[in-house]
Amino acid sequence: MIDIRALSYFVAQIRNLSQWQSYAEDVLGMPVSPAPGGGLYVKMDERPFRMLIVEGDEDRFQACGWELASREAFDAALVLLASKGISWELGDAELCRQRGVQALAALVDPSGNRHELVWGHRSDCLPFVSPQGVPRFITGDMGLGHAVLPAPQFDATLAFATEVLGFSVSDIFNFSPAEGVPPVRIYFLHCANARHHSLALAEYPVPSGCVHVMVEVDSMTEVGRAHDRMQASDVALSATLGQHLNDHMTSFYMKTPSGFDLEYGYGGLQLDWEQHSVFEFTRVSIWGHDFSVGRPQ
Repeated sequence: MIDIRALSYFVAQIRNLSQWQSYAEDVLGMPVSPAPGGGLYVKMDERPFRMLIVEGDEDRFQACGWELASREAFDAALVLLASKGISWELGDAELCRQRGVQALAALVDPSGNRHELVWGHRSDCLPFVSPQGVPRFITGDMGLGHAVLPAPQFDATLAFATEVLGFSVSDIFNFSPAEGVPPVRIYFLHCANARHHSLALAEYPVPSGCVHVMVEVDSMTEVGRAHDRMQASDVALSATLGQHLNDHMTSFYMKTPSGFDLEYGYGGLQLDWEQHSVFEFTRVSIWGHDFSVGRPQ
């Protein structure tokens, strides 16, 4: 299996880049800069970017960038893909320069989600300086945070994530959208770091290409300050403040300019996987997280 270390970055698309610039700076508290070849870098830590926003004719999520440790790990991943008959496309020099990596292989899972395997990120070692005074985001060897992707072809996509990409199951939620409606599955998956999950798969389609991404700060004060900025900027709330049962994250959800949700949270579990037992949980949150606020009226 492929040895993925963390979610390095994500790529989103939007028709008007200025919408993401104001959202990143004024609400998320993240500085932006021009990306090579066009688009915006959104900075969360000492790396030049963790979010890449590109222009396009549709507002949507584009790709997850998954970090491998070395050239050897990257080459081994390509050998594994070939042995399983899975096609991929190597990134050219221009794409690698924009992503800030030594090499990239792009592949698509059975539900149509694009995954970019990368190694050797470039870093200018410039410090993170938030335009809103956010001290720091929790990244490092645990990566950007997590992404929850649509997986209407659930069984095949879960097999791809676990048997090809090398993720392992953290826990399981069987979600019933309404009384009398059959439950849909959401599986939470971890890779080679302590974050409770770096990827989750949800058994339903999503027009924006992503259910949500999560970023984590180091205090509840910063969650509250972000909540105030969201309200001041008239950003749509997707779920009220609450604490999740499975990863213990205290967070709220809001819409991004590209149409998917972003979870802004604090206090997520960091686990020793040798001591963890997979379990099924039966409610989303210990308290709060009313998602009905984000549904169309």
